[in-house]
Amino acid sequence: MAAKKKTTLRVRQTGSATRRPDGQRKTLVGLGLGRIGKERELEDTPAVRGMIAKVAHMVKVIEG
Repeated sequence: MAAKKKTTLRVRQTGSATRRPDGQRKTLVGLGLGRIGKERELEDTPAVRGMIAKVAHMVKVIEG
């Protein structure tokens, strides 16, 4: 049986967390972001997609 290849998403922060609710700031930290322009490659899971949806106005999915 072949192993499933894990899909990933590359996410870039495009907006500032300044003057945002605390929950959105913590979500960015949970995604491994925190500064404008910072990128992370994350595993494509429902939890990660939900976090991206919560801060969609501050991040951009580059590929995936």
